[in-house]
Amino acid sequence: MEQTSEAKPFLHTPASQGSIKDLVKAQREFFRTGKTRDVEFRVDALNKLLKILTNHEKDIIEALHRDLRKPQLEAFSTEIAYVLEDIRYVLKKIKKWARPQKLGSPIVLMPAKSRIYSEPFGNTLIIAPWNYPFQLAVSPLIGALAAGNTAIVKPSEMTPYTESLLARLIGEAFPREYVACVTGGAEVSQELLEEKFDFIFFTGSTKVGKIVAEKAARHLTPVCLELGGKSPCIIDKNIDLKTTCRRITWGKFMNAGQTCVAPDYLLVDRAIYPKFVAELGKTVEEFYGQNIQGSDSYARIVNEGHFNRLTSLMDTNKIAFGGKTDKKDKFIEPTLIKDADWSDEVMDEEIFGPLLPIIPYDSLETVLTKIAERPKPLALYVFSKDSRFQEKILTRLSFGGACVNDCIVHLANPDLPFGGVGDSGIGAYHGRHSFDLFSHKKSVLKKPFWGDATMRYAPYTDMKLKLIRFFMG
Repeated sequence: MEQTSEAKPFLHTPASQGSIKDLVKAQREFFRTGKTRDVEFRVDALNKLLKILTNHEKDIIEALHRDLRKPQLEAFSTEIAYVLEDIRYVLKKIKKWARPQKLGSPIVLMPAKSRIYSEPFGNTLIIAPWNYPFQLAVSPLIGALAAGNTAIVKPSEMTPYTESLLARLIGEAFPREYVACVTGGAEVSQELLEEKFDFIFFTGSTKVGKIVAEKAARHLTPVCLELGGKSPCIIDKNIDLKTTCRRITWGKFMNAGQTCVAPDYLLVDRAIYPKFVAELGKTVEEFYGQNIQGSDSYARIVNEGHFNRLTSLMDTNKIAFGGKTDKKDKFIEPTLIKDADWSDEVMDEEIFGPLLPIIPYDSLETVLTKIAERPKPLALYVFSKDSRFQEKILTRLSFGGACVNDCIVHLANPDLPFGGVGDSGIGAYHGRHSFDLFSHKKSVLKKPFWGDATMRYAPYTDMKLKLIRFFMG
């Protein structure tokens, strides 16, 4: 991709403890004015966000390319278009979502009207990761604004070009007392977590997620933790081989494997194992060519630390395809690890890179037992033409979300909640679920003064007890 500028990213000076306190205080005071509760105010804010992001599409693509060498198509489809469609979807639905929800009332409470009011939590904090640094900062922000909250966004310092651009765009679109972008390293996140927020949204590793939850618990602050884990991909012998390999190759090696819902390891029926591994290698070459490092369709590892971590996991004796690396270029070739075993080091933690262990299996029951013994994954993938095979896996295992005969695309449906379970996360968002996540559901029951039932009042009598039993028993 042609670079439009050789300038270094403008890195904002991390805010001091005092200025973070002042910012949180200013947002709290702004929320108390009640302006964000007005639905038209929220619509206007979302339209401003939509406009400024649309107008800076090229800048966003360039920032993502500088940070991750992200191909233009991937940058647009998985980050920009995804976010823009999310805003448009919310704008179509927000007025309906914000109206009180009507519910029925039991006869013993009649006459009465029962409603659920969706009200904003208040002051929210969004801590974003580096792998999809634009999408995973803005997508939760859409939910926060739609629900009527203020927000502080903390992008990842590991993707400095995107971090700097987000700070500039958010600063141009909104006053800091409403929406602010705070930049800096882990110490800034720690300072922010010392403050009391009304809701915290975090995307990142399980290890850091536990720290966020612990900090939030001191203030009894609710959290949404979008974490990760080792997402398994189970492949039956009864499949369309070519389509299966194409979809897995796309899902695994997009963004150089740095995707929280990428297939982390494959479990392949031994009956098709050799043929499958060969076809998968062939598909990788079809996607990226023989000189993968020269392909403009393949991203890079975010930094040297992650490069070193990933290369340390590569067992050269088990590489069926790939394995080439270039530390200076932060390049790791898509690498297929054949005859992998559950005890291998690469199977200990989420890989988060372009290494793909492939384990043969003889018994589906053994596979289900092995997966169930591990922490619950964020995603699970099943490839099979057999509906009974599919349902056995989907009903026996616990996971955040799944695709049958595809990878990752369940995230693209705004009507499906996205989130983890157990070690892979707490809470879910996207579409209506983002609005609900950032809203407190306030129960309200309204009664008129007429029709007052005296049987609940003292003095209590046997007749009143009989009536209570009749209506409530």
